[in-house]
Amino acid sequence: PASQNNEQGSTLRDLLTTTAGKLRLGSTDAGIAFAPVYSTGTASGKSGRTMPNILDDIIASVVENKIPPNRAPKINVKSEIKDEPKDDKNCIQDDCSKQYSDIQYSWICDKHVLWLRDHKNSNNWKLFKECWKQGRPVLVSGMHKKMNFSLWKAESISLDFGNQQADILNCKDSIISNTNVKEFWDGFEDVSKRQKVKNGETALLKLKDWPSGEDFKTMMPARYEDLLKSLPLPEYCSPEGKLNLASHLPGFFVRPDLGPRLCSAYGVAATKDHDIGTTNLHIEVSDVVNILVYVGIAKGNGVLSKSGVLKKLEEEDLDDLLRKRLKDSSELPGALWHIYAGKDADKIREFLQKIAKEQGLEVLPEHDPIRDQSWYVNKKLRQRLFEEYGVKTCTVIQFLGDAIILPAGALHQV
Repeated sequence: PASQNNEQGSTLRDLLTTTAGKLRLGSTDAGIAFAPVYSTGTASGKSGRTMPNILDDIIASVVENKIPPNRAPKINVKSEIKDEPKDDKNCIQDDCSKQYSDIQYSWICDKHVLWLRDHKNSNNWKLFKECWKQGRPVLVSGMHKKMNFSLWKAESISLDFGNQQADILNCKDSIISNTNVKEFWDGFEDVSKRQKVKNGETALLKLKDWPSGEDFKTMMPARYEDLLKSLPLPEYCSPEGKLNLASHLPGFFVRPDLGPRLCSAYGVAATKDHDIGTTNLHIEVSDVVNILVYVGIAKGNGVLSKSGVLKKLEEEDLDDLLRKRLKDSSELPGALWHIYAGKDADKIREFLQKIAKEQGLEVLPEHDPIRDQSWYVNKKLRQRLFEEYGVKTCTVIQFLGDAIILPAGALHQV
C-alpha cells in the first residue's frame, strides 16, 4: 500500500510537518515530525480505512476554526523565529513579581533559566508556561524529597540488578563493551575497584540509558512508580499530564523514545583529565526532564576532596545564585551542565568543524559534530566560541534532587 500512496503520503507529510513545527515538536532523524500515514486496507482497497478518510480526520483534529475562503489565515511569522511578543518578554524579564507573588522562584544565567525553588507549589505550572513559550530551560529543586531515596542508592541497584549485562561506555575514548552491571556499580563509589586503561589511569565509565523505556518499567516497577509520582510540573511532565502533548497523540503517530531512561556515570573528579564529559554535546528531539536522583561520593587515591570539587566548580562561569548554593552545606552538587539555545546550533556546528580542521582531523561532508556527539566543549573552547561567534554558554550546576527541563532542540553537555 505504501508504494501506491506516495503522492498522498507526501501531502500528509507536508501537513504534519507544518503543524508540528507550529507546536514546537521535535523532529525525527528523517527530518520530519511524524512518519507518513498510509492506508490500512489491503492492496485491492476493499477493506480498511482509506488515505482520504485518515487525512480528513487529521485535518479536522488540527484545524479548530474553519477559515472563510475570502480571508487569508493570519500567521505571525515573527513569533516563529524571534522572541515572544514584547509584552510577554518584558513580563519574564521583569520577573512578573506581582502576577506570581505566590511562587518561589529566581532567574539564573542572565535570566535565561527559570529556577522554581519550591517543587510542592501547585501554581508552578503557570509561570513555567510563560517561560516555556520562549523556549527557556527550567530548573526545579527538591524533587528527591518526594522520592524513596533508598531505591536509588548505588548499592541498592547493584544488589537488585548486578547480574544483568549492559553496554558500558568509556567516555574518554568512546569504546563500548558489554559487561556485568555489578562491575560498574562496585566501582561507583570505590575508585580502587574501577577499570584501568592502558596508561594506568582510571576509566571514566557510563551506563548509557540502562534500562530504557519499557525495559525500565518492566525491570524496575517500584522505581518506575516512584519516579512518576515525583515528576516536577506533572501537568506537563507526567505521561498523563493534561498539557503533555504526547499523551494526546493518536496511536498511529510515531513518537520519539520518551523513556524513562536511567543514566549513571562515574564522576570526572576522579580522573586526571577534567576536560572530558560523561555526555557530549548533543540535541534531543523531544522535550526532556532530567532528575538527579543520587550522587555518589567516591573514595580512593587521586579523588578530589569535597573542597577540591567545589573549587573546581567555582572556576566555572557561574551565576551568583549558583555560587551561593555551592556554599550551602545542605546542598550536594552532582553534575555540571552547559546549555545552548537551539538558534545557535549552526554557529556551534561551524565552530566545531573549524576546530576539527585546526586539529588536523578529517571533516567529511556527511559529518555532523552535534548529531555524532563527538565533542565535549571544554572551557578554552567555550571561551573561543563566545569571542569568535558571540555564542554564550549557559552554565548550570545540578544538585541532588534537581530536575532540569530542556526544550526540544536545546544543545547540552554534562
